[in-house]
Amino acid sequence: MAIVDVTVIPLGTETPSVSKYVASVQKVLRKYEEEGKIKFQLTPMNTIIEGELPVLFEVIQAMHEVPFSEGIQRVATTVRIDDRRDVKRTMEYKVERVNSLLNEKEDK
Repeated sequence: MAIVDVTVIPLGTETPSVSKYVASVQKVLRKYEEEGKIKFQLTPMNTIIEGELPVLFEVIQAMHEVPFSEGIQRVATTVRIDDRRDVKRTMEYKVERVNSLLNEKEDK
């Protein structure tokens, strides 16, 4: 299982706001999640997606296509992949682990 950090940036929008494109991308992600293929988390700056790597590449391509389908002529997408194969780790586990270490240090 892999975790990816994806940012889709539509270029040449009518206004500086891109929230309508972000919402459209989230609808695509919801579909994949409802099908049980991924888990995802929207953040203020990007989207984190968890799943099998071949599926994630499919999802990333679908995300990248969204602004084009809405009339944008140029899109920049950045992707960062965390693909650990020795153990299975979820997004939640990684956050919980850091929080447990923070709490451990505070207790000392």
